[in-house]
Amino acid sequence: MGKPKKQRTVKHPPQQEHPENNRSSSRDRLQDSIFKIAKSINSKRANKKRQLKEILEIILDYLGAEQGSIMLVEKRKYLEVQAASRPEIIGMRQPLKGESVASWVAQNGKALFIPDIAKDKRFPSRGGASYRKNSLLSAPILNKGRAIGVINVTDKTGTKELLQEDITCLIDFSSMLLWLVIQQNLNAELKKQRNTLRQRNKELRRHEEIRAELSKTLLHDLKGPLAEVVANLDIISYSIDEDNREFLESAQIACDRAVRMASNLVSVDKIEDGKLKLLKEDISPVNLLQESISSIKGLAKIKGVELLLEQTTEPLPRIQLDRTMILRVMQNLLTNSLGYTESGTTISIGCQPNKSGKKLEFYVQDQGPGIPAAQQESIFEKYARVSQHQDSLVGTGLGLYFCRLAVELHRGKIGIESTLAEGSRFFFTLPL
Repeated sequence: MGKPKKQRTVKHPPQQEHPENNRSSSRDRLQDSIFKIAKSINSKRANKKRQLKEILEIILDYLGAEQGSIMLVEKRKYLEVQAASRPEIIGMRQPLKGESVASWVAQNGKALFIPDIAKDKRFPSRGGASYRKNSLLSAPILNKGRAIGVINVTDKTGTKELLQEDITCLIDFSSMLLWLVIQQNLNAELKKQRNTLRQRNKELRRHEEIRAELSKTLLHDLKGPLAEVVANLDIISYSIDEDNREFLESAQIACDRAVRMASNLVSVDKIEDGKLKLLKEDISPVNLLQESISSIKGLAKIKGVELLLEQTTEPLPRIQLDRTMILRVMQNLLTNSLGYTESGTTISIGCQPNKSGKKLEFYVQDQGPGIPAAQQESIFEKYARVSQHQDSLVGTGLGLYFCRLAVELHRGKIGIESTLAEGSRFFFTLPL
């Protein structure tokens, strides 16, 4: 019996993955890495250092590299390591115009692939000590053609080296890093502007407090001298002859105006600060109108203007309001009209229920030059002046502004109806 024949062992060649499958897998990995980077960038809780660290790790993982760093340009003088696989180099700086690879990439705005750093003159003493592999990739982070940072990648894992083709991926990742850097710069600028605004608001509040304190001091200092002048003028009025009475009345009117202007200033500050409380009382509208005319008739006499109180056929209902404040509103409206009217004209004053019967409308009608429509909307604003031709009775422009604040404090509305060359009608409504 012969020896059995030895069977041949057939060796099959190892199965190779189809090139199309390789491309598909690589594309899926790239998309996954881009998604992770976008997620990190859009994270609201992550800070700058953490985001850069996460993105660097994603880039290194995709390229299969062990070491890398992200450097950003600081003060247009340095490249500073913001994230790195070696924590000990974070914060280190290189001159932007230095001799390093990163400096070259930043200055030239071009990506760089070095197959063997040991043979590159830019690594005179660094090759071998910090790097285990020969190849290195470095790509700029460009914004409008200017480098604002650099990504460096070294030490491919396993036995392979980084390739020239890897630069394309690194440039794609640098574009996403640009997105993050711009977002962080905008946030930093916004934070800076907020801090500046907060500081300016703080200074503004301080100036407002100083102004308010100055106003209080001014009124307090004015009260004494004005009260003394008013008292002395009142005493003189009993013994003065008729030839000089006109001068006395002018002095009394001037004092009255000074008191009213100071009161407007203080009241405006208090209303704006929300510190002025209404002291309401039940009053007769007719009595209020008569009192407002009585306090202004001296001014009207000097100007040669007639004040006419218009009466309604039906009795007016009583109303709850702060008598002193609304009286000053009427006085300011009358004084304003006197400032624009000529001698020989009439100013009418009155009060009537509105159409609903739930409000009272007070009004002052003059025969002045009228107010242009373009100025009517702003006439009740602070320091508004209707014309450069009014006389000194109008004052600084706080009078009408005070009127608006006082009426609105009573939950009312103030307005004006005016026609050029025919006069103006100021009115305000108050709820019953």
